Amino acid sequence: MQSTINQIETKVKKYKRGKIFFLDDFAALGTPDAVKKSLQRLAHSELLVRLANGIYWYPKKEKELYGVKISGKPMLDDIAKAIAKRDSARIAPTGVHALNLLNLSTQVPANIVYLTDGAPRRIKVGNGKGILFKHTSEVKRLAYKSEHLMLIVSAIREIGEGKVTPQQLEIIKSHFSNITKQEFETDIKLIPVWIRKILLSL
Repeated sequence: MQSTINQIETKVKKYKRGKIFFLDDFAALGTPDAVKKSLQRLAHSELLVRLANGIYWYPKKEKELYGVKISGKPMLDDIAKAIAKRDSARIAPTGVHALNLLNLSTQVPANIVYLTDGAPRRIKVGNGKGILFKHTSEVKRLAYKSEHLMLIVSAIREIGEGKVTPQQLEIIKSHFSNITKQEFETDIKLIPVWIRKILLSL
């Protein structure tokens, strides 16, 4: 019978680099304490990188002159999506983060905010960075077929009614290539009337 740490290592190596893991992914491989200690040891050996409490990353690596180094870290957005997938929850970027994802703002928030139909929580990632999930009862804000259209609507909400500039409209319009006609026609009924008028005018 393999030890817990060997079983975890074997499982991790079956995935492509860049995979995000949670403690629960290894629940069948040992006691909670054994799994936690094994993950700590694998992080110390650099097979895994600890991103936050109970969240680990199988790092991508790149070759350099005298060996191999870890290549960057996953974006907060990737971590948020992995958490949402694990929890079977829907999420929608909001606030400054939505603007930043569409290149409507150069401001990069240290803490990114998502609306969710899952549990509200705050995940601390690294020094001073974090992900905030805010529960919403407005299910329409999470029901879009098109993630891009949902993001555009969130961004326009953040800018505010009557405050969208011509330059911002041009950037928003450039993202329409990521939305199919069918998606737009399905999602249009979810969009607030004042935002709908803006999008139909583009």
